[in-house]
Amino acid sequence: MRLIDSFRRLDAYPKIDKEFSIKTIGGAALTTISGTIIVFLIYSEFVAFLTPTIEDQLFVDATRGQKLRINLDFVVPRVSCDYVSLDAQDATGEQHLHIDHNIFKRRLDLKGNPIEAPKKEDIQAPKPRKDATEAPVVNSSTTANPCGSCYGAQKNSSHCCNTCQDVIDAYREKQWNPTLEEFEQCKTEVAIGKLSLEAKAFNEGCQIYGYMEVNRVGGSFHIAPGKSFSISHIHVHDVQPFSSSRFNMTHHINTLSFGEEFGFGQTSPLDGTDVIAEEGAMMFQYYIKIVPTEFVPLSGPKLHTNQFSVTTHRKSVSLMSGDSGMPGIFVNYELSPLMVKFTEKRSSFSHFATNLCAIIGGIFTVSGIVDTLLFTSIHALKRKIELGKAS
Repeated sequence: MRLIDSFRRLDAYPKIDKEFSIKTIGGAALTTISGTIIVFLIYSEFVAFLTPTIEDQLFVDATRGQKLRINLDFVVPRVSCDYVSLDAQDATGEQHLHIDHNIFKRRLDLKGNPIEAPKKEDIQAPKPRKDATEAPVVNSSTTANPCGSCYGAQKNSSHCCNTCQDVIDAYREKQWNPTLEEFEQCKTEVAIGKLSLEAKAFNEGCQIYGYMEVNRVGGSFHIAPGKSFSISHIHVHDVQPFSSSRFNMTHHINTLSFGEEFGFGQTSPLDGTDVIAEEGAMMFQYYIKIVPTEFVPLSGPKLHTNQFSVTTHRKSVSLMSGDSGMPGIFVNYELSPLMVKFTEKRSSFSHFATNLCAIIGGIFTVSGIVDTLLFTSIHALKRKIELGKAS
């Protein structure tokens, strides 16, 4: 019995007979309030337990052999698809070769409504222009064909430019800028074709959308007027028979991202951007810093994507401004050597149970202290009133 009595003294929760306990209205109200708070906090803690938390890490990017996926959807509302081209280059300025892409062009009217079904765009490296034709060797008995002038761009004395395209190719080989109105071979083509081309080039819009996969190195791509080609490894756009100031590069960015979406982070900060060109011959430049990102969900495979930040710049490249460049939308991107890793984690059940005990015990303890203070104060005030000492 002595052992049992000694053990009973360790009871931290002594019981009081019901005859000595007093129930009050204030205690009942405090119990109701405490119970409501406990239920709310337990519900909040349960929701937090079921919601995974995101833990982020930063480390050096050591991934190799992955492709960079570029998702884009641009609308150029004031230039026809026939006079807009998309080209991709790497950091050295060379054309990307063997690009896996799914880029389409869709003709739009000036209100943005589709005119016809989209057509797949060719963004492979442009082929160099073929040499202009040379005069054939003929017998003296044969009547020689007239040899058209190349206007100073001929390679040798036998080099002839009999068509407008021959003159243009000869000028491009010399890296000169051809002026079609000054060439006898081009006057007829300019007179006939310029009005019809102008009516089509500036009375339609163009939507360029899709994706392309390039090597995981810094590079750029641009959407610019004119047909692109290369001369001695120099990238050139031909906007003949128009001047560059005729092209208004106002555009809307529906989508621009590098990889897949994963619900948060800066994966597509340019989506929904409208950019207005106040004049023709405007050059819009987007400098993008790509941060490789890895997302590890609670279940399912890892997701490799990219976040990016962007700085924009615009300038006029008309002859009056004196700045070099050509009108268009130029996106230059480079990859950060650091990678961000986001990992979904769920709190442990022991942590959840500990928080529940803390909520219940804490609320009841604080409620008990408040109830004791209220009961003691009210009881003391009543005694003073009964004794007539209350003022």
